[in-house]
Amino acid sequence: MAKVLVVTSGKGGVGKTTTTAALGAALAQGGQSVCVVDFDVGLRNLDLIMGAERRVVYDLINVVNGDAKLPQALIKDKRVETLHLLPASQTRDKDALTDAGVARVMEELRDKFDWVICDSPAGIERGAQLAMYHADVAVVVTNPEVSSVRDSDRIIGLLDSKTAKAEKGEDMEKHLILTRYDPLRADRGDMLKTEDVLDILSIPLLAIIPESQEVLRASNLGCPVTLNNPLCAPARAYADAARRLKGEEVPMSLPVERKSFLDKLFMRRAA
Repeated sequence: MAKVLVVTSGKGGVGKTTTTAALGAALAQGGQSVCVVDFDVGLRNLDLIMGAERRVVYDLINVVNGDAKLPQALIKDKRVETLHLLPASQTRDKDALTDAGVARVMEELRDKFDWVICDSPAGIERGAQLAMYHADVAVVVTNPEVSSVRDSDRIIGLLDSKTAKAEKGEDMEKHLILTRYDPLRADRGDMLKTEDVLDILSIPLLAIIPESQEVLRASNLGCPVTLNNPLCAPARAYADAARRLKGEEVPMSLPVERKSFLDKLFMRRAA
């Protein structure tokens, strides 16, 4: 029986889809069977980051409406055998998702996988609420910016009031991933420090993802950053986050990029 995890945020562009792909791939590399589900109906970005956009035949809406069986819509990753994708529709809107249809699909996914990771649309509208409703665990993704943190606080309120767990009087397990973090800019006061974000949101920290070109490079190649360059700083941070989700004790730190000799030489000349 799978653990259902929703990756959510109040503001768009903070790295939810990157986080979904990276965590899914890291958990699958650790031997878990994983399905990543794109709930961002109408945009459909997860299949691009997973490098599967040309393999989409059926999608989440087709399965919810009964136009296709779940196995017909699941796309098996070519790199990690235990990783699957259930893509979103690019031509429909979020109103095509019905409560009963989503509930049926989530139950079917629970029976097939160890982890079901739902990539939620940003915001507080119906699509985001459907993505989080069946979750056991939530990962709230935010940038160290005031507006992003403020919007994340609203999402935490929804997680505590608009989910199946909340209706049963149970607490949702929530974690924070802080993306695009630059300690030098935080020290200069150009962005919030980690402790400031934690003071505002008051949920446990799962990982700090450093600002890095490796994230953009991996996305453009259609590959989760944890698969594209496992040794880069963001990949190591996501891999540690996946181990923490499994209950392992992993010390929290901010990974740094290891510069090559040529990088260091170029930087010295540029200076």
